[in-house]
Amino acid sequence: MTDIRDRAWRLVNNKRNKHREMGDFQPKFTKEKTWKMLYTRSDKIKRAMQLGMTYPQVSRAVSRRNALDELQKP
Repeated sequence: MTDIRDRAWRLVNNKRNKHREMGDFQPKFTKEKTWKMLYTRSDKIKRAMQLGMTYPQVSRAVSRRNALDELQKP
């Protein structure tokens, strides 16, 4: 077979022309994915709500102490 359009040609061609099919090929800003890159407290609270966590994280010892205090108040 003398066909030059083999598998390697298709792979290279797909990589080369991939940006043309997607429309806007300008890189877009992506948000930070680590806690240390979220600078403000409000951003951290929003992210914690998205993840279903509480922020700031409270240790088990402190949560136990708070629970005991609530039981002893009434």
